[in-house]
Amino acid sequence: MKIRLSSATRIYRLVLPLVLFLSDSLPAQTVSLRHAVELALEHATGITIATADETHAAASYRELRNSYIPQLNVGAGIGYTDGFPLSLEGGAPSLVNVTVQSALFNLALSDFIRAARDEIKVDALTTKDQRNKVIQDTVLSYAELAKWERRLSGLQEAQGEEQKMQAAVEERVKAGVDSTMDLSKAKLSVARVKLRLAEANGAADVLREHLAKITGIPPASFVIDPDSIPAFPAAKQDDGSAEKTADDNPGVKAAMEEAHAQYLRVQGEKKALWPTMDFAAQYANLTTINDYQRFYRPGSFQPNNITIGAAVRFPFFNLAQHARIQEAEADALKAKKQAEATRNSASEETLRLQRSVVQMQDARDVAQLEYEIAQQNVQAVRTRMESSTANLHDLDSAETQANERFITLQDLTFEVERSQIGLMRATGGLERWALGMN
Repeated sequence: MKIRLSSATRIYRLVLPLVLFLSDSLPAQTVSLRHAVELALEHATGITIATADETHAAASYRELRNSYIPQLNVGAGIGYTDGFPLSLEGGAPSLVNVTVQSALFNLALSDFIRAARDEIKVDALTTKDQRNKVIQDTVLSYAELAKWERRLSGLQEAQGEEQKMQAAVEERVKAGVDSTMDLSKAKLSVARVKLRLAEANGAADVLREHLAKITGIPPASFVIDPDSIPAFPAAKQDDGSAEKTADDNPGVKAAMEEAHAQYLRVQGEKKALWPTMDFAAQYANLTTINDYQRFYRPGSFQPNNITIGAAVRFPFFNLAQHARIQEAEADALKAKKQAEATRNSASEETLRLQRSVVQMQDARDVAQLEYEIAQQNVQAVRTRMESSTANLHDLDSAETQANERFITLQDLTFEVERSQIGLMRATGGLERWALGMN
């Protein structure tokens, strides 16, 4: 039985290979660190969510503040009555009904408005902290990808040298100069380089995929420019700077503003037990359909009626409000302690990063010297081979040690960069550094 394909299926089979071909053949795009950060900030969902929260807080503030602006409602309450006209949803049956109402004196509302204003600051600081988080993630991924790509270049050269060494040992084994154990050692060296190549390729692919997702650039065409990474600023070692930095940290500021907002809510809940006064006005056009005239003295009924005044409330007894005050006090205490914990954590983290930068820089300097010594040792072995005081295996051992020292130096260099990036985020200078701001 011959199966006939639909036209849509045939078109899909024709278009799919073309789409795959075009996606694979996209031109490579060199992306600088600054451009990658800008793209990440544009595509970050976390920043979009934080911005939405900020917009929501601003709208909540306007909602409370506008309670002092008279609210105008126009409607009608038309219905059938039998006997005295009763109210329909709080208003007398009327052809036209206009109500105006606004707050005049409400101390609780004033505190709630101030708390809502603080919430706007909280969300703005949260958005700033989210931006710093996105920048840190982008910069770290970019710097780490640069590390792995540099390592790939070095490992590819080392792989060629190790393969040549293995071939030379195989010839020496055939000639009876070296043993089979020497050949096994040469193969082991090749296998180790191959393993490190696989590790570097895997790490580079994962980081490139991550950068592609947060920037919106296809991974196949994403190419970094390591030279676009700015020079890192010198780390400051002032013991008092950690405390000051904690106070300037967006996360700490947000926690402090949240604690103050909760305090204002407590004040607002307490003042909700105080008297309030609202402005109120109402106009109603009554009709004879509802037989109003039957219940008024002859000639006293009038269709147009208006009332203007103030509604005063004295909340003498309200146990539910007392419970809300206790809830607000518990939330305020929690927010205060959380703010203190956030500040202490930020101060400790800043101090830890300051000390870590110095420690990692010293470790990197040691690794740099060890790598230079290993390179000099390779040259010394080559010189000794010319005078027949060293053999091929001595050279292989020296080159292997130099490669290990190079990898250690790369890892420590990146750890220094990681600590410096974290320190710049803690001190508030990461965005200026990454985007080249003065």
